[in-house]
Amino acid sequence: MSVQCEITGKQQTGATLGMFERWLTLWVGLCILVGIALGHLAPAPFQAVGAMEFAHVNLPVAFLIWLMIIPMLLKIDFRALHQVKEHWRGIGVTLFINWGVKPFSMAALGWLFIGHLFTGWLPANQIDSYIAGLIILAAAPCTAMVFVWSHLSDGEANFTLSQVALNDLIMIVAFAPIVGGLLGLSAITVPWQTLLLSVGLFIVIPVIISQVWRGQLLAHGGQTALDSLLKTLQPLSLTALLATLVLLFGFQGEQILQQPFVILLLAVPILIQVYFNAGLAYWLNRQLGEAHCVAAPSALIGASNFFELAVATAIGLFGFESGAALATVVGVLVEVPVMLSVVRITQITRPWYDKEIKPITYSR
Repeated sequence: MSVQCEITGKQQTGATLGMFERWLTLWVGLCILVGIALGHLAPAPFQAVGAMEFAHVNLPVAFLIWLMIIPMLLKIDFRALHQVKEHWRGIGVTLFINWGVKPFSMAALGWLFIGHLFTGWLPANQIDSYIAGLIILAAAPCTAMVFVWSHLSDGEANFTLSQVALNDLIMIVAFAPIVGGLLGLSAITVPWQTLLLSVGLFIVIPVIISQVWRGQLLAHGGQTALDSLLKTLQPLSLTALLATLVLLFGFQGEQILQQPFVILLLAVPILIQVYFNAGLAYWLNRQLGEAHCVAAPSALIGASNFFELAVATAIGLFGFESGAALATVVGVLVEVPVMLSVVRITQITRPWYDKEIKPITYSR
């Protein structure tokens, strides 16, 4: 039986893929090449940037990360949290995947593939760091990009907005304990002061700034002013991401040249965990009788990652030249193509999903 949903797409800010987003994997690939080349030919500037630290946080990268994160958080409306009760099944499934499954499944996959199966092809001194990067990547649920994935999968906009707002609030209190706990289980020394500082710098402060700024824009210029600012900041945000990647690969260049298959090997557990968590969320929503327009974005939110936060945290905890930083960047590399493939899967399986599902109709 077909499930009817009312799609309130007008609330999905930035719900189309622009040129930068559509070709993000290409730009990341180019940044890899440029960063490796510059790091090999002119290492001194990269070393100078790497030395600009305060309390183990690299200041130039912190600035670039803010340029990435704040525009994305501007899209989040925390007033949407009152809508959580309207989509409690889908919300419950997504929370279970994001906080009860994904970090732990990634840790298990990291231990299996990086810690055991692939050890012969990876530098021994970076194994723990690679696993740490994978854990950090999985512990940060995606924020703004899921509006794009939800739109492309005909997702219910109110569900997506409320789910993202709730995840952002949970991240403030859950990110550090989950990362610290899993790193401890991996026998990796956890620099708690740096981890908590990263949460403050890259979650708490950006959330406060973005919400105050958003409120001022809406109060004085309305939605038009907010949309105009987001349009202006979007290229700046992506440019900051690409600049950060050039810096990362400038430091990682020699290691990658010596072992060029590192990126491919790191991508294996990331790809497996994306499809596993997306499939589990999709199936659980169907078992609970949720509508497809909620199940699809639930699967996408459950599988995708807040890679900007992951990159910043990995650099802060382990440094530019660490395997952890490289592992989080691989997440950026595969993000767009793999998430588009998940969108496609949710679309082509919709007839199966809708069959014999009790209809749930959402209204405004």
